Amino acid sequence: MAEQYRADVLVSCLHEREPELIPALQQEIQQRGLQGEIRVVEAGCRGFCSVGPVILIEPEGIFYVGVKAADVPEMVEETLVKGRVVNRLTYREPETRQRIPYYEDLPFHSKQQRVVLRNCGLINPLSIDEYIAVGGYQGLAQALQMTPEQIIDVVKASGLRGRGGAGFSTGRKWASARQAKGEPKYFLVNGDEGDPNCFMDRALMEGDPHSILEGMIIGAYAIGSHEGYFYIPYEHRGSVQSVGMAIEQAREYGLLGDDILGSGFSFDATLRQGAHCFVGGESTAILKAVEGRASEPRPKHIHTTDVGLWDKPSCLNNVKTLNTIPEIILRGAEWYAAIGTERSKGTQVFSLAGKVNNVGLAEVPMGITVQELVFDVGGGVPKDREFKAIQIGGPSGGFVPASLHDMPMDYESLSEAGSMMGTGGVIVIDDRTCVVDTTRYFLGFLQAESCGKCAPCREGLRRMHEILTLITTGQGKMEHLETLEGMAKIIKETSLCGLGKSAPNPVLSGLRYFRDEYVAHIEGRCPAGVCKELITFRILADACTGCMACLRKCPQNAISGEKKQVHVIDQSLCIKCGVCRDVCKFDAVVAE
Repeated sequence: MAEQYRADVLVSCLHEREPELIPALQQEIQQRGLQGEIRVVEAGCRGFCSVGPVILIEPEGIFYVGVKAADVPEMVEETLVKGRVVNRLTYREPETRQRIPYYEDLPFHSKQQRVVLRNCGLINPLSIDEYIAVGGYQGLAQALQMTPEQIIDVVKASGLRGRGGAGFSTGRKWASARQAKGEPKYFLVNGDEGDPNCFMDRALMEGDPHSILEGMIIGAYAIGSHEGYFYIPYEHRGSVQSVGMAIEQAREYGLLGDDILGSGFSFDATLRQGAHCFVGGESTAILKAVEGRASEPRPKHIHTTDVGLWDKPSCLNNVKTLNTIPEIILRGAEWYAAIGTERSKGTQVFSLAGKVNNVGLAEVPMGITVQELVFDVGGGVPKDREFKAIQIGGPSGGFVPASLHDMPMDYESLSEAGSMMGTGGVIVIDDRTCVVDTTRYFLGFLQAESCGKCAPCREGLRRMHEILTLITTGQGKMEHLETLEGMAKIIKETSLCGLGKSAPNPVLSGLRYFRDEYVAHIEGRCPAGVCKELITFRILADACTGCMACLRKCPQNAISGEKKQVHVIDQSLCIKCGVCRDVCKFDAVVAE
């Protein structure tokens, strides 16, 4: 970044959606002789996935969404040459239909506070020089002038809790690892992201790998480790590439290896890959994977900080936890502790998915309310459907109903509500989402991902899934609800690892807040109109306008009717896919 450019064109959210975009930009800029003035960079994730690919033009802060290669000539001519905004490429606010040309003015951005994602979308993640130019490795330089005990005290005072799901105090974990007897000590990074709707760890590894590596080196110095492993599943190819390159660059710059920055401290890191599985993200399962064994968890009565990798003291942290460490060292524990709530400090990166307009990643202060996250950051529910609940914490997280919309989203409040923070995956559900069927889906996933090592998880999840299948297919009985609750509590208390202990959350929270929906299924009704054995689609004669949208989209040709006349569904042909209801703009199709 030594060379000065008039403008930076930062392209994000490609992921093969528009592979010709960057080549088209480079070609257009070269043809116009602007290559010495304009820099094009494939930057990391900006989190605004629902409108990608996106382009941020600095220093003006102009933000374009849904950009295609065909838009390049106009964008270069109007914005980079003439300094004018291409209005049609800017973000359009769904409710007001107003165009918003500058990133800082986006509602999606307004309540965010980017600490973890501070560099994502702003630098080339494959360049150590760009990371250093924005202050990278200054935290490490400062940490190496402190004693390990001072570093641990700062991390404790900051209130930083592990962002891998458990939320344990990072400072306390480091203190335990430092005090543990035995050599060598190992420091490990957890880059295994197993939740199906979560992608914040991958976005960070692909968009800002050096920040994680810097935090890892600081952590290793704090606990007295000289050897570490960065674990990533084979399947996360983008993360493997970016982290692998970051390790090589750091070693080349003397930031890994012997006598780092002349401090006398030596540490080196190895990238270790393994097969991806949901339970593989559990801390002790990662240790086994690094050792070259099957990713199965072990009992937690022996702490990893005492007996970990190859039976030596070990410390394992999530990538988001370590990424925050350099900022805490540089800006102080008080700065970080001032963000968030009394017991849940700092920010949390949430992945927003499901029935929400702004699908993507959002980093907000701990304690933001459900209402603020879903509506102010997430942009609300599409098609003005009724907001029903969020499901948070991954497949084993719990439901939080719309009635708790003012609840702060922190570790303690979510736990009291019967859910958990987990890694921050949030699925928004509306009135057309069936809680019972969604729970059945999650239990099916968890059953398949269970390692099978302990009977409560292996057999209990299988049986609960069978009962939920009976309920969603019209074969449920009232006594099934009592059986589900009893089994869920036993599985939660007796399972070996976090997968089994948290897997009952969707069942318990669903019965707690949506028991009437379970009862309705047992009575032969699916209020959301999802469970096929319990519904029939019908077109309301007084609401149908004869627009023919449902007729055209029906995959079975089960709908008949003339234009501007009431349509009819042939029940013998209908497969209850729900397409007719989804495309109807007049709410004329109902599920009964």
